Amino acid sequence: MQPPPPAPTSTIVTAARVVLPDRVLAPGWVECDDGVIVAVGEGELPGRRVADGWLVPGFVDQHTHGAMGRSFEDTSVEAVSEAVGAMHARGATSVIASLVSAAPDALHEQVGQLADRCDEDLIAGIHLEGPWISPTFKGAHDPEVLRNPTVAEFEELLVVGRGHIKMVTLAPELPGALDVIAVCADRGVVAAVGHTDATFEQVEAAIDAGATVATHLFNAMRPLRHRDPGPIAALTEDPRVTCELIMDGIHLEWPVARLARRAAEDRLVLVTDSMAAACVGDGDYMLGTLEVQVRNGCARLVSNGSIAGSTLTMDAAFRNFVNATDAPVPIAVRAASTTPSVLMQLRDRGEIRAGLRADLVRLNDDLELQEVWRGGEPVTG
Repeated sequence: MQPPPPAPTSTIVTAARVVLPDRVLAPGWVECDDGVIVAVGEGELPGRRVADGWLVPGFVDQHTHGAMGRSFEDTSVEAVSEAVGAMHARGATSVIASLVSAAPDALHEQVGQLADRCDEDLIAGIHLEGPWISPTFKGAHDPEVLRNPTVAEFEELLVVGRGHIKMVTLAPELPGALDVIAVCADRGVVAAVGHTDATFEQVEAAIDAGATVATHLFNAMRPLRHRDPGPIAALTEDPRVTCELIMDGIHLEWPVARLARRAAEDRLVLVTDSMAAACVGDGDYMLGTLEVQVRNGCARLVSNGSIAGSTLTMDAAFRNFVNATDAPVPIAVRAASTTPSVLMQLRDRGEIRAGLRADLVRLNDDLELQEVWRGGEPVTG
């Protein structure tokens, strides 16, 4: 039976391989109308050439601090538009804006203004990475503004954020952390364990309280030791936890990425943790209040040489994950699109399926990005 003719206003996208939630169509096609996927089918359509390569759902970057010379601490429409526009063009059709640790007044102002950017569909939510993190594993966070978590401060931020705070990274060993994690679980906010010196037992307690994500697994946390397993063992072995990976070859050596895939293949999320230098290149930048030098694509604090985010983009993270860990493309799709959509409660995207938003990425056979559609519209940049 021939498929019905497309609507006059619809767009048809074809590919040699179309990745669906449960199978790969080879070849396949996707029909989009009014920003939504309206039909998906296998085979060739009469009169339409099948494009080479892969068609996958748009990527969701749940942990990024900026791009194009812009950081999300600059919450203006212009700055956020420039940063996310570059990310969209590199396949991240949904962006969760991450904020580094800041003083209370500054953090409240940033959250309130980024909530406006969420209302404008520039970003899909807000991630608070700090200020409730360990001074021992603070990474590129200003030590002067770190503090213990309190339910009162968190609830104030929830009000300011108007439902747009999607995730909070905190160190579970800090006084008050378990109480905040419990509030996260009650309010539908993801509690993520990161920047932590916690013991294995302290992380177990955090997971029992409701923590469900490991912020950039291995990075900025007590390392794994055979008689001190710490957070890494607790986070990778518990099926309730999803683990972020920064696949830039700097934050993780590839053998460690392969180890993570073997430990938690179905529970991985690819993130960039990108900072302002992403999509721009080497130079001198700011991350919050801290000076950062980017040389040969590696971002480090001027003060102590600590890694300060990345220059990674989601298309490169996807390609690196497949090439470095030998993951099948559908597994990479789950880690780059489907799982973060579920975590961030973006229920209208993350898969190629009729009724969902038409966020699509075309990759060639070498997994290099070719085309992007966001809400059915071609993205350029």
